[in-house]
Amino acid sequence: MTDYTALLADLNALLRIKTTVIGMQLFETVAEMEAIPRIRRPKTVHTTDQIVSMASRMGWTVGITQADLVGQQCGAVIGLAPRDEEGARYVGVWHGDAESAAARQQALTCVPHGKYAAMAVSPLESGRLPAPKICLVYATPGQMIILINGLQYRNYRKFEWSVVGETACADSWGRALATGEPSLSLPCFAERRYGGVPDEEMLMALSPADLAVAVEGMKVLAKNGLRYPIPPYGIQMDPSLGMGGSYKKT
Repeated sequence: MTDYTALLADLNALLRIKTTVIGMQLFETVAEMEAIPRIRRPKTVHTTDQIVSMASRMGWTVGITQADLVGQQCGAVIGLAPRDEEGARYVGVWHGDAESAAARQQALTCVPHGKYAAMAVSPLESGRLPAPKICLVYATPGQMIILINGLQYRNYRKFEWSVVGETACADSWGRALATGEPSLSLPCFAERRYGGVPDEEMLMALSPADLAVAVEGMKVLAKNGLRYPIPPYGIQMDPSLGMGGSYKKT
């Protein structure tokens, strides 16, 4: 088990994150999940968005199976249920025809069904998850671009992310769990209505290793004067002085 205290202290110092950074882990057996220290089990059904927010907004460690979720869609994204390929229930709600509903369902990035029986989330700093697959970082757009810049400081890669619309958790934790790649999303209606995600927050799901890479990159950027919060320079000012401070020749 990794001690995340120093990593999260650096992250919070660099970005002033408001919402608790959490870990998410999938388990092949329910017994493995229930062995986590101080694990809470739901007493009624919930959306996965609510379960995630119990950890990120309330600091709880929560474990679930498909039986704890309100429907197939929530479980399918994290591999606890098979994907509904047709999405008939969304016709006339999120889509105007069956073809659009089916296309959205098939566009979702989901963990393959059949391997995992349970999932747990917990504040990353608690160390209760034995091997979190991903971290979930909620941040404002300004904080998020600095986090992304940190990821790109060394071994640069262009990130291209998806927007499926509703069920945006497939763009974040679904994609990150399935691919291992950093995955940014615009939290959807359900995440905001049921999960309580504020208007100003975006969500990045990434591995603990990538979070460490981002933090190290942001440390160097901060030394270069490229840090959060980003102070407005003034829309009518000559930018030469400000840019000269960043790009001066040595």
